Amino acid sequence: MDLKQKILKRKAEVGIVGLGYVGLPLAMEFVEAGFMVHGIDLNASRVDCINKGISHVLDVKSEVLKKAVDSGRFKAYPSYSIVSDVDCVIICVPTPLRHTKDPDMSFIVTATENIAKRIHKNMLIVLQSTTYPGTTDEVLVPEFKTDHLEIGRDLFVAFSPERVDPGNPLYNTHNTPKIVGGVTPRCTEMAKTLYEQAIETVIPVSSTATAEMVKLLENTYRAVNIGLVNEIAIICEKLGVSVWEVIQAAASKPFGFMPFYPGPGLGGHCIPIDPLYLSWKLKAFNYNARFIELASDVNTHMPEYCVGRIHRLLNKVKKCVNGSRILILGVAYKPDITDVRESPALDIIRLLQVDGAQVEYADPYVPEVDIEGQKQTSVQLAAESLPTYDLVAVVTNHSCFDFAMVQANSKLIFDTRNAYKTAAGNVFKL
Repeated sequence: MDLKQKILKRKAEVGIVGLGYVGLPLAMEFVEAGFMVHGIDLNASRVDCINKGISHVLDVKSEVLKKAVDSGRFKAYPSYSIVSDVDCVIICVPTPLRHTKDPDMSFIVTATENIAKRIHKNMLIVLQSTTYPGTTDEVLVPEFKTDHLEIGRDLFVAFSPERVDPGNPLYNTHNTPKIVGGVTPRCTEMAKTLYEQAIETVIPVSSTATAEMVKLLENTYRAVNIGLVNEIAIICEKLGVSVWEVIQAAASKPFGFMPFYPGPGLGGHCIPIDPLYLSWKLKAFNYNARFIELASDVNTHMPEYCVGRIHRLLNKVKKCVNGSRILILGVAYKPDITDVRESPALDIIRLLQVDGAQVEYADPYVPEVDIEGQKQTSVQLAAESLPTYDLVAVVTNHSCFDFAMVQANSKLIFDTRNAYKTAAGNVFKL
């Protein structure tokens, strides 16, 4: 039986490398579709929890994971040894930036090298980790080339960008359209066939580089527009105009305008990072991606701008930041999730602490965070404790926060997320 027939008959075994926000939900979709799925993650404690049915991912409930484990169709492993036995491998490892703002490819390289040692005939390998255009052809293909396995005939290699939006109540792994691009047309066909068994809509493109570029365009579009609206927020403050009122009025236009909203900075695993992969790649062509770098500069400095606003608000009541007690509401990078990756709240806390403020945070989704190597724990948000703070900054507008109670019991509030629809009394908005 060839690989395509094995996939169509659900006889193909699927390996998922990386069981985080992308890999674990994808694994559950293939289990639900009737496949035998093997998860691979080098974090042994995570693997242990997963095999006990305990999920660390917001979009995968523990009862769903436990059902998958108990069914015998899903098991996690802390090594690559199982790769020799699978028919399809999907790589979902992290792709962060180094401090120098160039791509850290070490996770992809490690996964590729370990898979290359275990490849066999009639095997499909798909990279899903976000990266720069050319990665699949330049990094994976050379490792997988052998004298006895021809890519496109004996071995199939493709790229399919992840499109995960953690906590999104409408769009998940199953119903978000999937892009696939293979090294050859046959590779594209094989990857499309696999994903069609578990994902509602699969859209093939002409090459791996096209598929890689799709993801970067999506997030560059968002990063540039957020950078624009963040600069508009700064301009509006200087002009004494409410940026939130301006956006609301502009959004009434039924064509030619799509609203984006300002905030204290970008967070998450995609938007702050992905456009810089493209910018870095273009330097090899002696091209400066000006829009990308300008947007990144504006977005990166929003935490500093917010701290400057906090300084000015405290000055108005004759208070100095040094020695002031400040409460940060929310440290997750967006509402109602546990993820703090690249969260601007962490930068705001660090900057305020450098200026001498006594900073605490309240976030029911994040019981503990690490700030410059120092552990901080979330405090209880309570009416009796709020008057002890000189200022409360709304950085993440979790739906569980009682904002009316916060306003009734706080001295000063700096709202970066439009949690309060009007700036009145003790509320001052970005």
